[in-house]
Amino acid sequence: MTESAPPAHSPAPDGRPDTSRPREGGPPPPSALLRRARAAVFLLFFINAIAYANIVPRLPEIRDSIGLSNTALGTAIAAMPVGALVAGLFAGAMGARIGSGRLAALCAFGFAAAVPLVSFASVWAVLACCLFLLGVLDAIMDAAMNTHGLRVQRGYGRSILSSFHGLWSVGAVVGGLLSTTLAGADVPLRWHLLGIGALLAVLGVAVWPLLLPGRDEDEAPTSADARQTETAPATPESSPAATAARAGLKAALLPLLLLGLLLAMSSVVEDTPASWGSALLQDDYGASAWLAGFAYVAFQTAMTIARFTGDRVVDRYGRVPVARVGGLLIAVPLSLALLTHSTPAVIAAFACAGLGAATLFPSAMHAAATIPGIRSSDGVAVVSWLARVGFLAAPPLVGLIGDRISLRVGVAMIVVAGLLILALAKVFAPADRSMSEASR
Repeated sequence: MTESAPPAHSPAPDGRPDTSRPREGGPPPPSALLRRARAAVFLLFFINAIAYANIVPRLPEIRDSIGLSNTALGTAIAAMPVGALVAGLFAGAMGARIGSGRLAALCAFGFAAAVPLVSFASVWAVLACCLFLLGVLDAIMDAAMNTHGLRVQRGYGRSILSSFHGLWSVGAVVGGLLSTTLAGADVPLRWHLLGIGALLAVLGVAVWPLLLPGRDEDEAPTSADARQTETAPATPESSPAATAARAGLKAALLPLLLLGLLLAMSSVVEDTPASWGSALLQDDYGASAWLAGFAYVAFQTAMTIARFTGDRVVDRYGRVPVARVGGLLIAVPLSLALLTHSTPAVIAAFACAGLGAATLFPSAMHAAATIPGIRSSDGVAVVSWLARVGFLAAPPLVGLIGDRISLRVGVAMIVVAGLLILALAKVFAPADRSMSEASR
């Protein structure tokens, strides 16, 4: 997310003046406090990713141990985005009260307790409740760690948000590989997830002292704002300023909805390899549990690589062209691979989908934050919440199609999502223009 560089002597995030000399033509070098906070946000994104990624490759095992159909497993998985949708309504207020960094760290401890609970699920209802709890924690932590990451980004005076999302992908790959390896070695699920819970608790402890102190900058008024608030009269609802604010929100509604729809499609692309990739390769392609886990690992590995290079690619070619190419990378290889009986072809197609989807979430967050007429934090919150609809709808729909027809047909939803992303890519055009103007 591109933001203007701060003044050379702007206050540091802890309220102390920043006396470092600015580099010629750029922002001042980050302070030690900012560097530590950036490391903390990296860890938070890593924790968030590795928690659920250790469950994903073992979903077929969980399904079979409980005796669930694909439809039943899909509805249980859908409990996670339901929890996220419910919690997402309160995440902003909780962050304002507790502080984004502390709230995200508390969620890390919540994951440390909740992840092992999945291994104790013996019936559908318990599994669904466990996944609902994971969804609640994920939504709150997602909002909190992104808010804290944006606060660190403002201190840096340049875009660093994509790198945080890149490390989330690293965590997903590490978690997926670890889970796949342990499943292949016949390590019991319960001992596996208890160990992950302990690891998450240790990482949460490591994060806590590295966070930025004080209130979040986007919620704390500056001293000038505070003085203006103290001296300015209250603004009536019928004033020109209030009318302009309502008009700005109305004008922003359509772009927000289109961005939300695009991210819902991106959510379908990201969720399906996680929820159904292993089951598809085991059920329809006869792959072993170890090999089937690479459907998710290949997707996340490709996404990781693309996210760490995504900022430069988007800056050079623009968000609209990159999104259009991404839609093609998502739709075309998988549509061809699903027509074959080749496990490697499907794994390679999932990797192409990871490349195509890599920049969509960071680009949409940037676009939502640059919509005129609304605060950037509100735009990001609305679009993030709408994106959860894709995570809610995809698992049960794919499972239902898998039971009625086949998982191969259900997974073809990714192809449809890729084509819709191709059609909706133009919604990024205002963000491309704002990026171009900022670089002049």
